Amino acid sequence: MNTPTMLRALPADHRRRLMRLPREVSFPQGTRLFDEGARADRFWILRTGSVELDTQVPSRRTAVVETLSANELVGWSWLFAPHVWHLGATATTPVRAYEFDATAIRSMCQDDPALGRAVTQWVGEVLAHRLRCARTRLLDLYAPHGADSAV
Repeated sequence: MNTPTMLRALPADHRRRLMRLPREVSFPQGTRLFDEGARADRFWILRTGSVELDTQVPSRRTAVVETLSANELVGWSWLFAPHVWHLGATATTPVRAYEFDATAIRSMCQDDPALGRAVTQWVGEVLAHRLRCARTRLLDLYAPHGADSAV
């Protein structure tokens, strides 16, 4: 199942309103976009390139839980208090993206409940998808060989 994109998830009028706000940014390969536990004050919609999401696993190397590409949302922690990143992210190729200020978007959502519901629904669907991907990836990496992955 693919990650829900803004294009598929939001009505056209909400997309148009949101797309008035971002700035276009670029990141070279290897750029760390954010670290687990840091303040989540922005998010991105990828235009080109790829970004790996990762998590710290105690006593082990960082585990990559998903790779994101064009049109996908990078970052959901900005929407939910306490607004700190739950994962880390690194550009694995050169990236071009739309960068959104989280405070501005949260304010728009508060001022327009219909927009707020649509954005929350979209980000919630992305979050559910990311949790499924993280679970699957962690089971692949750390479950005993031959263990039932349906657990």
